[in-house]
Amino acid sequence: MTTILIVDDEYNMRQLIDLVIVKSGFQTIHAENGAEAYQAISQHSIDLVLLDVMMPGEDGFEVCKAIHAMTMDKVPIIFLTARDAKDDKVKGLMIGGDDYIVKPFTAEELVARIYAVLRRTGTLIQETEVQFLQHGVIKLDEISRKVFIEDELIVLTLKEFELLYLFMKHPNNVYSREQLLEQIWDLNYSGGTRTVDTHIKTLRIKLGKKSKEASDYIQTVWGVGYRFEKDL
Repeated sequence: MTTILIVDDEYNMRQLIDLVIVKSGFQTIHAENGAEAYQAISQHSIDLVLLDVMMPGEDGFEVCKAIHAMTMDKVPIIFLTARDAKDDKVKGLMIGGDDYIVKPFTAEELVARIYAVLRRTGTLIQETEVQFLQHGVIKLDEISRKVFIEDELIVLTLKEFELLYLFMKHPNNVYSREQLLEQIWDLNYSGGTRTVDTHIKTLRIKLGKKSKEASDYIQTVWGVGYRFEKDL
């Protein structure tokens, strides 16, 4: 499993990032500062570092240089920062950062950037190790998080992918809206169950544009919630 080191002095930010990327299939290790990051790298096999720029003591730029020296530039680094200054971005990339994300960022953006850097640096698990879920015309790639309808790629948001993944992983199971909120969103989400209906609707539309059969798999169980019906 791909292991990502999260280096940020803010506990809540580390927890939020952890929640997002663990749902996407990654393993995480946390560090509050440079010293803890160096210890983690010396003790574990790290595939990518998410590194906050603004930290007390050594800042992210200094930590980046030290990590590259420790790993012989073999571990990719994505900077996370609240500062959108062009000079900071240039500096981060010039000293060896592989990408630069400005806070606040969406879960979709973070996961997409992680996959892009892992693919670009050759760290992502190779195609021979990819596992697929397939029902009828829908094929879901668990590793690259891509979905195909009759071998044609369709683009889904993070939440749409996670809904489809859950459904295809457990076909014929009925999920209430509250269960879907708990499993796909998080316990602190306050948007209400209508967001589930909205995401299901857009997911069906995207699937249906490629194949009516594909959109029919996600069925409404009136008064309860939804299920993925694989035996149509």
